Amino acid sequence: MSLRPRLAITLGDPCGVGPEILLRALGRILPWADPLIVGSRAGLDLLASTQDLLVDWDWKPATFAPPAGFAGEAAELEVRPRPGATGILPAAAVPWLDPTPDIRPEALVLGQGSAASGEATVRAIRCGAQAVLDGWADALVTLPMAKAAAHLAGYDLPGHTEFLRDLAGATRTQMAFLSPRLSVVLHTVHQSLRSVVETLNAEAVAETLVFSAEHFSRLTGLKAPRVALCALNPHAGENGAFGHEEACLVAALDLARAAARSVIFSGPHPSDSLFHRAASGEFDLVVALYHDQGLIPVKLLEPDRAVNVTLGLPFIRTSPDHGTAFDKAGRWVARPDNFLEAAAMAARLVQAGTGERP
Repeated sequence: MSLRPRLAITLGDPCGVGPEILLRALGRILPWADPLIVGSRAGLDLLASTQDLLVDWDWKPATFAPPAGFAGEAAELEVRPRPGATGILPAAAVPWLDPTPDIRPEALVLGQGSAASGEATVRAIRCGAQAVLDGWADALVTLPMAKAAAHLAGYDLPGHTEFLRDLAGATRTQMAFLSPRLSVVLHTVHQSLRSVVETLNAEAVAETLVFSAEHFSRLTGLKAPRVALCALNPHAGENGAFGHEEACLVAALDLARAAARSVIFSGPHPSDSLFHRAASGEFDLVVALYHDQGLIPVKLLEPDRAVNVTLGLPFIRTSPDHGTAFDKAGRWVARPDNFLEAAAMAARLVQAGTGERP
């Protein structure tokens, strides 16, 4: 690792807000990290005709040698704030890798995902992950992808987390959302609520509890984290009055306690009060059983500061806690705050030497 963290940043869907967020944020990242941008140059070219541009940018010939085996075009990007633009610092040229130079701006529509934008997104993620695995970068920061666009491009993947797991050859990953007031791990991610209930079993929940606690402890340095498990039913089932799934969760907690004796596990707690208790400092980590159970409180309490961290990868990966926001693309109203939080967290984790390294 170099003295300054080297961050591979993937552009996300080139038709979403990722390109303009990146342009607004680069000048604020450069004082403390060295970014390597991976994505379709066409995503930036789409923005050239939009109104109220806050920055200007130029493409320059690359002065660096691309990684061995890289198939695409290398360039350098120079970003300059427009006169009168506030909150944007001058940015020097940064290296850029475009794995899909065949995708031109005319193949894309700003604010609309497509097979072309999905292809550009997925190939950039693959290239960015490989850059970290090969030692070209210390961590991966990913701007948002559109799953539907990736599907249109022929990639049957549910999201970044699972795709990166397979790319890295990891045996297991878990999606975590970390913030100053509330940290949450999801037991299940992109699946229907019906399937969450139908597949609920004690062994699987116990594995999530232990895995999450171990990796959270590694990231934070907490030796005995307080980990709370969400109940599934209202009032935690109220002794069977509203369902019996909590018996399965009690068994899961017993298994987890036996496997990780240093961790303080508790629950299952009613979800309507648990997140307030955690945000007030009673617990260090909450394990939610399904996507919206965990993400609604995270996005309500910490919309700008919650960072998506993938647990279990052989490298550090962070992401902002928002989507492509196609409806805002090209309007220059999307704020870069959450992306900056994700980049800063990746840099801090690199400097702290946390997690497994490639």
